[in-house]
Amino acid sequence: MVSVLKHSAGLILLLAAFSTQAAAPAGPGRFYCCEGGRVCGDSLPEQCRGKAYRILDNGGNVLKEVGPPLTAEQKALATAEALRKKELEEHAREQRRKDQALLDTYATPQDIDLAQGKAEADINLAIKGAEERIAAARKQRKKFEDEAEFYKKKALPPDVAKGLRDADHEIKTQQELLDVKQGDAATIKAKYDADRKRYAELTGRTTAATAKPGATPATQPR
Repeated sequence: MVSVLKHSAGLILLLAAFSTQAAAPAGPGRFYCCEGGRVCGDSLPEQCRGKAYRILDNGGNVLKEVGPPLTAEQKALATAEALRKKELEEHAREQRRKDQALLDTYATPQDIDLAQGKAEADINLAIKGAEERIAAARKQRKKFEDEAEFYKKKALPPDVAKGLRDADHEIKTQQELLDVKQGDAATIKAKYDADRKRYAELTGRTTAATAKPGATPATQPR
């Protein structure tokens, strides 16, 4: 049942009127009021739809306040804010996962130095190998270049032409590999620098100095 009452005497008289109407029970004892309490009912009155309203108990205490429907602009802002909060929560959750993985990987700051030293040693070995193969290919190419001097005005013999092509291909391939490995070296340094910084932020523990590649740092107590 919906009972719509309009009283100019205010909310107290309004609630009193409800309490004296024994023939019209107020359901669960809650009232819905809008327009400053001028329109009330034991269910949401039609006049209150699309407006802000309050839910009150029999004693006139406010149980809940419901604002007016949001405008299109307000809905868009609310959606954007909800999305922003979700992204922040996801970022925080991912950061916690990474932090835990970091702590699980390194028991001490020296473990970071050891891991970096091993990774850099492997990269340096690959870089050295590529440099040596480039040097060997250039030496081989010089040999074929010297032979080609005798054929300036003639067609090169097939084996000389092939030797030059093969040397050029090897130099190009190894140079590309060298560039990749040098980039990997920079990436590794940045990774372990970041790990070391974050580990210190999480634990307050640092090493006195960064270990050199292949070096074994002194052990610190945990």
